[in-house]
Amino acid sequence: GEDVKPFTPEKAKEIVMSLQQPAVFCNMAGDWPALCWNVKYLSAVLDGKTIQFRLGLKTVDLVPQFETTCSYVEATLEEFLAWSCGQPSCLSGPFSCYDYSKYWAYADYKYIARIFEDKPEIFQDVRWSDFGFSGRSGKESTLWIGSEGANTPCHLDSYGCNLVLQVEGRKRWHLFPPGDTSFLYPTRIPYEESSIFSKVNVANPDLKCFPKFRNSTAHVITLSPGQVLLVPRHWWHYVESIDPITVSINSWIELDADHEARVEEAITRMLVCAIKSAENPSDGDLWLNPTEVEATSHEINLQYLNKAVSAYFECQKISVSEQALPSSTGAEQRTAASCKRKKREGGSELEGCRLLTHEFDFSTSKAEELQKIPFGPHLIRVLPQSKETGSVGAVGSDSRDLLHENEGEHIEKLHRKRKQLVMSNDCETPAHQMDSDSSAHTSQTALSTNDLLDCLVNPRVINLVAQLLLERTGV
Repeated sequence: GEDVKPFTPEKAKEIVMSLQQPAVFCNMAGDWPALCWNVKYLSAVLDGKTIQFRLGLKTVDLVPQFETTCSYVEATLEEFLAWSCGQPSCLSGPFSCYDYSKYWAYADYKYIARIFEDKPEIFQDVRWSDFGFSGRSGKESTLWIGSEGANTPCHLDSYGCNLVLQVEGRKRWHLFPPGDTSFLYPTRIPYEESSIFSKVNVANPDLKCFPKFRNSTAHVITLSPGQVLLVPRHWWHYVESIDPITVSINSWIELDADHEARVEEAITRMLVCAIKSAENPSDGDLWLNPTEVEATSHEINLQYLNKAVSAYFECQKISVSEQALPSSTGAEQRTAASCKRKKREGGSELEGCRLLTHEFDFSTSKAEELQKIPFGPHLIRVLPQSKETGSVGAVGSDSRDLLHENEGEHIEKLHRKRKQLVMSNDCETPAHQMDSDSSAHTSQTALSTNDLLDCLVNPRVINLVAQLLLERTGV
């Protein structure tokens, strides 16, 4: 029958939990009621309720449009629809100061549990149980509504992996593997819990300031309605709406590795808050992302660090004790323990979280592992973008054409090209380095607090500090 899914929930979960590269699931959500969640439908459901929109300029600059540089308005979805259609009624509404031809609007990162708190029955329209995550619905998901050009700056999420359902319109995703982190110039300013931003505007990179970005390998796809994208743990992503109106729903799947990541995030938060709070407030540096209500005190950050360390060792103890228990009992213990852990005190309000662990054998090589994944018309791997042609691996109705038989040869060529680029860049001098023979650049290279933080809270440094701290605590 038409309602038969290409993968059972158990198989879909196995793929999600084991696959270490982005891929698109097709024909897995065709019967979800949430596929009817276009903006007109949501406008009727919300019935005049206002939500916050972030507005940015459509002009493409060399600098990313971080949330700290955007404008914000409170508006209804009806007003958003009218504005995006260019109706005259918008001349007096909340969008009246923003010309649609020059601005985009994004109602992003909206917790479904919060905006539909008076209509909990709607949570069941989202059925992540089809992917093996029993009980996970819209209550553990977020909603994204944007106009053409609306985008999320390139970043990686510190926690979990990500499942994204496209509902209305199309979005283009630029994804980069974790190994490209140094090529993306990571920064924690603006600071947001669990988000590491890139200084590079990947849509229009400044290669003079960020020459190593040439060495990155973009995986670019266009996600269409009904498709579900898997973003594996720590993959960088830049997302842009390419149709007049887009709607998508996502859910972050918690992983065992998140316990160590929370320790790293606690260390980062303590350092960033302590150092930035010591600066003169009159400097006007908007370092705290709007998603963060306020800079927490040193005492609260220290408590957060201790809780994260305790949770890490609690997870270690559970893992050891499970070796002597039946697998079902161990799974129940993991679920019970995970529900006591939140992102941060005062952070995410999602409830009913469950810890989803890697229960698969990773002893095989990566090539053997990929051979076990059932790629085909229902599961499409996101291929690297060709550096020679700049082609985009769009996923759409012709998705079968993306399954190249000579993919291994294609990727090998990319790696050879990448190695050549790395070697050729060894002789380049980054624009931000000071020329010892030139005093003209002295004023431009004066170190700032943010320069120090970029080094101090670099992911590699924080990972080392976390390891040393856990070793000290575990003795």
